[in-house]
Amino acid sequence: MSGPTSSRSRPPTRPSARRAAVLAAVLLVLGLAAGCVQMPASGPVVETDTSSSGDDGRATAIDPVPPQPGASAIQVAQGFLEAMTATPIRSSVAQQYLAEDARTSWDPDASTIIYADSMAPVSVPGGAEVALTSAERLDDRGAWVGDLGPEASTLRLRMVMEDGEFRIADPPDALVVPASWFEQRFRSVSLYFFDRTGQVLVPESVFVPRGEQLASNLVNGLLAGPAGAARLATRSFLPDGLGLGLSVPIDDDGVADVELTGDAPVRSADANALMLAQLAWTMRQDTSIAAIRVSIGGVAVPLPGDASAYSVQGGAPYDPTGYQSSSLLYGLDQDGLLVSGAPDDLERVSGPLGQEDFGVRSVAVDLEGTVAAAVGGGGTSVLQAPVREGEEAGRVQEVLSGATDLLTPGWDVAGRLWLVDRTADGARVLHLDEVGSGEPREVRVPGVTGRDVVDVLVSRDATRLVAVVRGPRSDRLHTARILVTDQGRVRGAVADTRIVSEDGGRLRVRDLAWSSPTTASLLSTVRDDLVEVRTITVDGAPSGLSTLSTTVRGPVRGLAGSPVVDQQTYAVGRSRLVDVDSGGEVPVTEVVLRSLGYAG
Repeated sequence: MSGPTSSRSRPPTRPSARRAAVLAAVLLVLGLAAGCVQMPASGPVVETDTSSSGDDGRATAIDPVPPQPGASAIQVAQGFLEAMTATPIRSSVAQQYLAEDARTSWDPDASTIIYADSMAPVSVPGGAEVALTSAERLDDRGAWVGDLGPEASTLRLRMVMEDGEFRIADPPDALVVPASWFEQRFRSVSLYFFDRTGQVLVPESVFVPRGEQLASNLVNGLLAGPAGAARLATRSFLPDGLGLGLSVPIDDDGVADVELTGDAPVRSADANALMLAQLAWTMRQDTSIAAIRVSIGGVAVPLPGDASAYSVQGGAPYDPTGYQSSSLLYGLDQDGLLVSGAPDDLERVSGPLGQEDFGVRSVAVDLEGTVAAAVGGGGTSVLQAPVREGEEAGRVQEVLSGATDLLTPGWDVAGRLWLVDRTADGARVLHLDEVGSGEPREVRVPGVTGRDVVDVLVSRDATRLVAVVRGPRSDRLHTARILVTDQGRVRGAVADTRIVSEDGGRLRVRDLAWSSPTTASLLSTVRDDLVEVRTITVDGAPSGLSTLSTTVRGPVRGLAGSPVVDQQTYAVGRSRLVDVDSGGEVPVTEVVLRSLGYAG
């Protein structure tokens, strides 16, 4: 947005952030879209599908008062803050509190600051100050940036006199609003970009205003492209330099016309297919949209099969959770044998790991459900074997040896096996590109390599890593972006964010599991007969480590969780599974469990 009269109906409609407890309350109120987080009062964060373009009716209309004659500097500061809560969202009244020069330069669309509370403005030499509590920032796209910190959380508003009235000369380039206002007017969505190979979609969480402009905001978010560390790990197949008209019209049949402005580049059919997949996965979060038509500079983008519209359910092969990945559970029974099946029908597999004790202590099955990688030898080796009898490579092979203390492995959509070895010098992150051949390669991960790591998750799209790092008083969670070349070779990792417990208490994580492509569940012990499951957002947004959680009674050995949104997260006991969303129990009758999880 170039000027201060934004209606916040165009791109970078950005929202704001705040500490865990604050956004927990926000998300409790919000029904968030698929690929977004919803926090019910009685359970953990889950992904859900909400109404099409959001319900703006729940947000109370606010018509702020313009500056009054003779107002003091404190009154002008207070009025400016209140004017930014105008509903429908607009900045025209807030602009009137600014000095003439500031009115043309102020850019409230540059970022958003959300705060839990604010102190009353106080007079200081040259103006006024306002102290914000639990203040955090989002960027111009609506992506969470982080905590403002004590210094930046104090707004210093310099005043000048114009026509005998106090006016603000240096407003922050941000929309500054309280959490209670934000929670009713913004929602979390995912923008879908591609990994560097162009083979799998990667969701990036942002906040956008609720209301009729959801489709436009989604498209504009894609046009802005990935930001921050995501720019290094992902790419967009929407051409550069394009814009969007005033809105995305949706007809009675649910077909949205995405009319992009700018020059129509010459593009291959493959590039167009990837662009359509990005748009489809992103725009399906507006459930009033069934299909899309796309044009660039007035030229219609050809659709596969000469179809008249492209379904928003298209692009399934690029699923970030793995196209047609196995939905079964896999784990070890009390004898260390591989079991598989539905929650109420687990049995030993027909492959060698289900028929003979190889002394394994943890196992992970690839996304197709055909190959298992098991940690054996007291944590020093990795064995590979087929899950079922009669499959190729039917024997057990040792694919890694000489390790120190391996954590549970993980697989990504490219068939890489990810490993973490806990050595005397700290954690080493390793991967095997072709399991069964070649040497493992180490990836140095800032904040993780060399640390006391107790659990690690790598996303199925191989762009994110989440690690639990043991601290003297409380565990910490570090996230990183994995960098893969266009040819699919892992070339490194960069630090993304650090997530810490908000309650100041001791957090000891016993297990970590995906609960969606952008969230993970943590299992920690409250006492011997009670465990707690919390949910974090892996981009570090403040719903992480919130005070809302699920507790489960009785002995629990770990979590079984999946990034596939319709697969339940279970707390795993010896002879029962507890759905951490509903609290319902599933008895396990045929086996006694040591561990259990989904593919990946």
